[in-house]
Amino acid sequence: MRITSLHTYPVKGCHRLDHDEAAVEPWGLATDRRWMIVDADGVGITQRETTALTRLTARPHPGGLRLSAPGMPDIDLPEPADGPETQVRIFRNKTPVPAHIADTTWVTAFLNRDARLVWQADPTTRTVADHARPDDSVSLADGYPVLLANTASLDAVNDWLTETGDDPLPIHRFRPNLVVTGAPAWAEDDWLGHRLRIGDLTFRVAKPCNRCRVTTIDQETGETGRQPLHVLGRHRRFGDGLHFAVNLIPDLTPGQTGHLRVGDQVTVQSDGALEES
Repeated sequence: MRITSLHTYPVKGCHRLDHDEAAVEPWGLATDRRWMIVDADGVGITQRETTALTRLTARPHPGGLRLSAPGMPDIDLPEPADGPETQVRIFRNKTPVPAHIADTTWVTAFLNRDARLVWQADPTTRTVADHARPDDSVSLADGYPVLLANTASLDAVNDWLTETGDDPLPIHRFRPNLVVTGAPAWAEDDWLGHRLRIGDLTFRVAKPCNRCRVTTIDQETGETGRQPLHVLGRHRRFGDGLHFAVNLIPDLTPGQTGHLRVGDQVTVQSDGALEES
């Protein structure tokens, strides 16, 4: 089993960036979802409410970020380390966390609504809520540092879609950070509670990912349909939701980093031994 692709989303909900290699920090891949657009109440704006974010490209550079979108001038923004601090929420019912305001004018014009772009200066201030250690932290992602998807599981979903007369979907619908190939479909269900060794790093497989309506949004056009939620509801419904992909937590502490590369080997750790899948 090996990594077949790596992806980050520097602004939560924005278009993906594809990588041949990526640094890994305790709270996720470097630069992944350290920025977020929030509404007037400080609650994150995501594709769930505005598909315009599929057209937003964010490219980090040392000390800052460049934003681009159709019909908008590109803008370079510094990390606002000394900027105004505010409290933001990933979702309305989540605990607020501190962030610094980076921009108001550009993102308000882009979304045509009151909005602010914020930057998470200190990712250790947001802890992982469940299936984690007390000191595990996370960026501004929904809940976990890293999301892993299995190409064979996507193939199974696409087979179901073909049977119902629907078009197959790309893996990008599920917005993973890591995509692996070489494992059977749904092998990831058996990884829960175990560790994966990926390259030189280990990750705890914390929890399956419950899927929402973002998976029904074409990540290139912003158009919305009913799939894959309809077919996942028939084949992958569990007590807590519709499952596709698994959430990982890096075995790293603040100050430690690692690297992942496309082609890195992935092995499953079981009972203290590494077993290749």
